[in-house]
Amino acid sequence: MLQKTINTEIRARGLGLHTGRELTVLLKPAPAGSGLSLKRSDLPGAPALKVLADNVTGTTLATTLGRGENSVSTIEHFLSALVGLGVDNILAEVDGPELPVFDGSAAEWLRLINEAGLVTQAVPRLFKTLARPFSLTLDDKSIEARPAGRLSVEGHIDFGGFIGRQSFYFVVSPAAYAAEISRARTFCLAQDVENMQRRGLAKGGSLDNAVVVGDDGLLNPEGLRFRDEFVRHKILDFLGDLALAGAPLLGHFILHKPGHELNCCFVRAALAEPGLLIAPESRNRRPARPRVLEFFRDEVLTLA
Repeated sequence: MLQKTINTEIRARGLGLHTGRELTVLLKPAPAGSGLSLKRSDLPGAPALKVLADNVTGTTLATTLGRGENSVSTIEHFLSALVGLGVDNILAEVDGPELPVFDGSAAEWLRLINEAGLVTQAVPRLFKTLARPFSLTLDDKSIEARPAGRLSVEGHIDFGGFIGRQSFYFVVSPAAYAAEISRARTFCLAQDVENMQRRGLAKGGSLDNAVVVGDDGLLNPEGLRFRDEFVRHKILDFLGDLALAGAPLLGHFILHKPGHELNCCFVRAALAEPGLLIAPESRNRRPARPRVLEFFRDEVLTLA
């Protein structure tokens, strides 16, 4: 299987979820082997930021990449679309500190990439596989990974109330991603919106780009896109954060109450675990005992 990039440049404009700013993003083809990168076009001379776990600087309500002023946030929906479509190399230039949120899902990113078209490059995809089971726990939240010859995700959430418990199983392919995951929107509780805005976040948030749940149920007049849209969006976010591994991964991932902090901690831990992620030609190594990592934190993690 060969690497892929987009065929031509494509530009879009949209609102930033947390800054509330109008932002312009330009997607550009990138050479084989260059990977996924983000660049601030409003900061002359600022280097492109590689999509790697080591470059993550924040996970509060979004995944943020960079160092100091040269940073880009709310990248997970864009990255999720790239993982869903199997895009290996691309450069996204944006004229502000975050990517546009569009409708709160990955659907517009999918449309833009498909409109630009995909082309194969004469270099094989650099898959990595799991040599053994691996898991990480943060309080009552966890991610478990099992060796597999394809990428699949099993998500489980439990928020009580209107959202309740939801589960969804998904085998990643471009067609399945488009139909089952890409349109699932980000979500929050109405009671949390004011608190987020006091912290300088969600300035651009509205019912046009998020599912909002109030005391009496859903506030969005159009309703849900899926009965279990909430857990589907958690899977969407996880796939985006999985891109931080720097290479496409194969395996079966089981998510219990996932979020950006857990997702990014998991990717970092997996990359740091000796011999865990291997090239396909190394699969015949002797299996080792499963490794379980546990982290305990005092603060309450955010909803979505």
